[in-house]
Amino acid sequence: MTTVRRCAAALAASTVLCVALAPAAVAGGDVPAAPGSSPSADPTPAPAPSPAEPAPVTIPPGLYGEKDPTYDGVWRQSLAMLGQFAAGVRPANQAVSWLKGQQCANGAFPAYRPDPAKACDTKTAVDSNATAAAVQALSTLGKQRPAMDKAIAWLRSVQNKDGGWSYVPGTPSDTNSTSLVIGALTAAGVRPTSVLSPGGKNAYDALVGLSIPCATASGADAGAFAYQPDPAGKLSANDDATAAAVLAGVGKRLVSGPVKAGPAPECVPAADLSPERAARNGAAYLASALAATGHLDLPPMPGADDSAPLPDIGNTAEAVLALTATGYGDQANRALEWLKQNSGAWAQENGPAAYAQLILAAHATDTDPRNFGGIDLVERLNATGPAPKAVAVPASPAAAASTSVDDGGRAMLWLFVMGLVVAGYIAFRISIRGKTPRP
Repeated sequence: MTTVRRCAAALAASTVLCVALAPAAVAGGDVPAAPGSSPSADPTPAPAPSPAEPAPVTIPPGLYGEKDPTYDGVWRQSLAMLGQFAAGVRPANQAVSWLKGQQCANGAFPAYRPDPAKACDTKTAVDSNATAAAVQALSTLGKQRPAMDKAIAWLRSVQNKDGGWSYVPGTPSDTNSTSLVIGALTAAGVRPTSVLSPGGKNAYDALVGLSIPCATASGADAGAFAYQPDPAGKLSANDDATAAAVLAGVGKRLVSGPVKAGPAPECVPAADLSPERAARNGAAYLASALAATGHLDLPPMPGADDSAPLPDIGNTAEAVLALTATGYGDQANRALEWLKQNSGAWAQENGPAAYAQLILAAHATDTDPRNFGGIDLVERLNATGPAPKAVAVPASPAAAASTSVDDGGRAMLWLFVMGLVVAGYIAFRISIRGKTPRP
């Protein structure tokens, strides 16, 4: 679910398109002569033009974040809205309208539509991740059933024969996309096991097929999930995929509350692996991966001079969410504290989706997102887009005493108090009537 993986997947999917659209000058073609000049007037080559300044990015009203939304507009908008929901905040109408305006007539969502007034066509790059995330975001708002139903219908139409989903429809299933769709189906009130492919398979069939067995030969990868098999069919552990699959394997979505912690997870071999068993094996892998340093690591980039691993903050947040929401919160405590001390700069650099990931981890662990290592994640997330409509009154009496309530909250509080006064008066009159002797 990390923002890095989303952009990487989108870039990989668009590589061919980008190459095909490269200007002739970039590809080595001749540079046209300036108007009114003669190409042969001066045989001396003209100096190379200075690199053009990148065009300023125009952010549409209602969209969260300041960076180019081409590859992650719907994704970061959906995560921002999920983070706000988990923090008790309702997004502005403008933000909701922007997200809904991205949906195509067939129900799918693209990564980004620069002109929502223009109908989607075969060139519109829709994908399962943006669509599934949008469904989960819309489910938090209420009264969004038509848009959600259309999106679910489209997801059903692009389900692979093995029961799973891919980022780009028509390509092999991957763990992350399948897990996101499971969360979307769950949010829409649809049982994932009831959504069958033409081959009679459901999402969990695909998910289990991407888990690495808990055999001795599996070594450090035992219990993990692969993103996809390699060309030879081998499965290799992927932290992002594993965190997503642990959550989906027990039927949960991105906004998940804490579950009372039990014993540490174990990787248990099973001849007939159930989705839940596979998910708990994945939790054992995550707990082991976090044990050494309290965080997950990014693999070194191919060809990099420095092969030392760097902390993977996004996937660490996902691991905390997955472990805590499946009853292994004790295994995530150290990682949670590490995130509190080390995630601020990362979230500021990566924007709304990153803040949302941290808020979702805080929500799962019953941690205050308004004081996450001294940072108010909610305030910073809200500042990346249109001001939210309302902020829920904190449940804690002490917090309520120190927190301002919006006008709607004051009205509700006033009605509640008046109701108590009227009820008390009626009770008093009944009491007096019962004690008054009849003539």
